[in-house]
Amino acid sequence: MSKGIKTKATVKDVKALDKSAVAAERMKQAYIRTKDKAEHGMYAEESSPGEYASDRLSAGVDSVSHEAVHQFDKQGRKGVQTTKENISKVKENIQKRKAASEQPKKQAEKRAAQQTGQPARWSGRQAADTVSEPAKAVRQEHSAIKTLDRGQKGIKTVDRSRKTIKQTSSAARGTVKTTTKSIKTAETTAKASIKTSQQAAKAAQKTAIATARAARVAAHATRAAAVATAHAIKVAAKATAAAVKAIIAATKALIAAIAAGGWIAVLVVIVICLIGMIIGSCFGIFFSGEDSGTGQTMQTAVQEINTDYQDRLDEIKASHSYDVLEMSGSRAVWKEVLAVYAVKTTTDPDAAQEVATMDDTKKQLLKDIFWQMNEISSSTDTKTETVIETSDDGNGNIVETETTVTQTYLYITVSHKTAEEMADQFGFNEDQREQMAELLADENNSLWSQVLYGISGGDGEIVTVALSQVGNVGGEPYWSWYGFDSRVEWCACFVSWCANECGYIEAGVIPKFAACASQGVPWFQERGLWQDNSYEPRPGDIIFFDWDDGGQDGSSDHVGIVEKVENGRVYTIEGNSGDSCRQNSYPIGYYEIYGYGTPAY
Repeated sequence: MSKGIKTKATVKDVKALDKSAVAAERMKQAYIRTKDKAEHGMYAEESSPGEYASDRLSAGVDSVSHEAVHQFDKQGRKGVQTTKENISKVKENIQKRKAASEQPKKQAEKRAAQQTGQPARWSGRQAADTVSEPAKAVRQEHSAIKTLDRGQKGIKTVDRSRKTIKQTSSAARGTVKTTTKSIKTAETTAKASIKTSQQAAKAAQKTAIATARAARVAAHATRAAAVATAHAIKVAAKATAAAVKAIIAATKALIAAIAAGGWIAVLVVIVICLIGMIIGSCFGIFFSGEDSGTGQTMQTAVQEINTDYQDRLDEIKASHSYDVLEMSGSRAVWKEVLAVYAVKTTTDPDAAQEVATMDDTKKQLLKDIFWQMNEISSSTDTKTETVIETSDDGNGNIVETETTVTQTYLYITVSHKTAEEMADQFGFNEDQREQMAELLADENNSLWSQVLYGISGGDGEIVTVALSQVGNVGGEPYWSWYGFDSRVEWCACFVSWCANECGYIEAGVIPKFAACASQGVPWFQERGLWQDNSYEPRPGDIIFFDWDDGGQDGSSDHVGIVEKVENGRVYTIEGNSGDSCRQNSYPIGYYEIYGYGTPAY
């Protein structure tokens, strides 16, 4: 902008100079016209040296005028004033020269009039003066001529200066036009640049928005993939078939994650590959806890086999007539059965299969292994024994009478094989034995609980232990652990044994008791951990019963452990139920339920 202002100021100055030059030219032309009039008004007798000098002086005026214009061109506005002063001086000189040209004539006439009365000596001197005056005039004329010559040159210089001024003015006008055009071009360019910049800014903004949106989508996909991955890992840790679903979800999320880029996609791939390897190995058993689309799970298969086991016991009892039932032994622990099944099925050289899912074929394989590991035997024996009977003679005296009776005994024995014995039977190699040992490691107990019972620690830990004992008969492991030398009613011994396995007795969460009415119920009631039969229990609660066999007496006769509550029913695991460990169920609020102990787990 500063250059534009400077250009306008220059043009203004040029215009001012141009006007001054035009004014000077007009003055010159006016004076020439005045000179012409003076020349035409002269008498004929003035065509003397004086007239010549006058003409030369007039010519000098022109020269001086041009010289004045030249000075104006050099000095600007100040030169105009100087030119005016010079013109005034020239006019005065012209008057003086005219007066000087007439002076010799006047002097001659004066001398002629005075010659008669003047002395000769004076006349001679006067004559000399008279003669010298024309000489001075001649010298002045020569000086004027030189001055007029210089003036003429000055006028030519002024003319050239005027042309230069015109050219400068024209150039300046061209410069102004060019500058104006340049300014307009610059403005146009600036506007175009601004418009382009605005368009670029809008495009950049759109790009930024699109990038931000893409980043959000990528972030969302990454988070989804991370959540799916974390879920898959968590489910794997809990050993549920939900891991299989999580793998599918993670695979879908992987597509989006790969599209978005980033390390999470690699992590998902690695996790899925690892899970895939696990599923294909014997460790796939930890993913078998839920339905994989066949309508069957490991839990349903185990429950079905447990039912078959109990049915066989009942069949033996029903097929024999006996006076006394004696049951003994215990069945194989389920995690050992499943460990043998997993290793044998996944490493079978002829028909290896994965064990993460369950179907009819695999269930049959599991049943075969279960019954190879568990055997139920029975026998009967008839004994004639002397029995001492007591009675009252009616007088307050106790009378003992010995009688001989013959009784039939039914003996049911359950025996089982360990995982190591089955490894020997199946001829497992070193690798297979190592895999089985890894599956049976104590750190995997929570995984087995999840697979078998859908329970993961906490209050359900005692339920897990109790469920692992379902099928055991006779109660010998429990009453002998308690300290009895022979069989007793062992339902309370069973509950105490399960609590001890979880560390609850030592922690003071559940008491060690063998009698329900005198030991178990009072312990919970005294500590404010008691609920009546209207209470809806939770897994791990201790359930007490008052049987109606000849009439309830208001005291507890039996005890068990609450497994779960579903659809208005409470499911239990009870020891000494038909002299075995078995699962039962009752309606919530059932009249034979005496109440519940609610341990502070």
